[in-house]
Amino acid sequence: MADDSPAATDEQLGAAVLAALGRVVDPEIRRPVTELDMIRGVDVQPQGRVRVDLQLTIVGCPAADTIERDVRSAAGSVDGVQHVDIDVSVMSPATRAALTERLRAGRPRGVQFTPDSLTRVIAVTSGKGGVGKSTVTVNLAVALAAAGQRVGIVDVDVHGFSVPGLMGLTDEHGVAPRPTRVDSMILPPVAHEVKVVSIGMFVDDVSTAVSWRGPMLHRTVAQFLTDVWFGDLDVLLLDLPPGTGDVAISVGQLLPHAEVLVVTTPQAAAADVAERSGVVARQTGQRVIGVVENMAGLVQPDGSVLHLFGEGGGDETAARLSRGQDSPVPVLGRVPLSVPLREGGDTGLPVVLGAPDDPAALALRSVADAVTTMGRGLAGRKLGLSLS
Repeated sequence: MADDSPAATDEQLGAAVLAALGRVVDPEIRRPVTELDMIRGVDVQPQGRVRVDLQLTIVGCPAADTIERDVRSAAGSVDGVQHVDIDVSVMSPATRAALTERLRAGRPRGVQFTPDSLTRVIAVTSGKGGVGKSTVTVNLAVALAAAGQRVGIVDVDVHGFSVPGLMGLTDEHGVAPRPTRVDSMILPPVAHEVKVVSIGMFVDDVSTAVSWRGPMLHRTVAQFLTDVWFGDLDVLLLDLPPGTGDVAISVGQLLPHAEVLVVTTPQAAAADVAERSGVVARQTGQRVIGVVENMAGLVQPDGSVLHLFGEGGGDETAARLSRGQDSPVPVLGRVPLSVPLREGGDTGLPVVLGAPDDPAALALRSVADAVTTMGRGLAGRKLGLSLS
């Protein structure tokens, strides 16, 4: 049976193609290409040929092939389009500057996550290294993202960065991708729907030792919070180095409104050092919202738990950190020792995704649920509302 419906005019076909291109999202900026002025025009030619004028943000854009493929596919999916030609160019400096200004929503350069921001900032810290702080951070981030929240991670453990590997962003040699720069704006790579930045993305060799002192560390943390464009986030997690050194102090100065999650182990003696990280955070005005006890026993085949590292460290840490706060500090979760948890760290697939029914994954998701349910205080924050 013949199709008697009238053929679309060139204007209608062009509008339909432009509408389809609105569904193509830049994989780094996470906005439709039509919103980013990356589509300069759509030209409809005879016999269903369509020419799309695509302009990339920078020369050598790492997402160029992906964007061109998605643009071609979207335009070709429109009824009446028989062939798609794409002219690829690069934005002029003026167009690129206007784009970065628009992405910043007119805000001047500076720390993005101020006390007035509605992004919840959670610093994950510990008294000493080796307690699984980074593992807790990445699994918490991925669990929150899987629940529909927009999440970012700043790996500020400059000397011991591990987040790129734990998130699966490194290659077979352990090298992480360098973030794309659009003028002064740094676009963080995305893994498991989480935006990630780490000093490990700026070193030439995975074995490079970053041996910086206080002023350089402070500038690095400040740049991550200023120049890295995360967009609108619900939650920003910071993976802090262990202890109470320069980075912890810098984060306290730059983000005094951040909430703090303390990671410890079950040994009662661990409470001594875990408490110190929370105390330093509180001295800068931050609020300790909870404790996560990691390595909390090894689940046996019969369901019993073998407490290899003792018991009570999480409860003791929470009790000590509750002193001096208006409300008690809870233990938000106890994460058992787990082979899938360790394997997920090695392969870059966090256990909450790779083995969601594993006891460690269940415990980490319960921490994410507890953090979400807890919410955060908005006292003293501007909400952008006005009464007429």
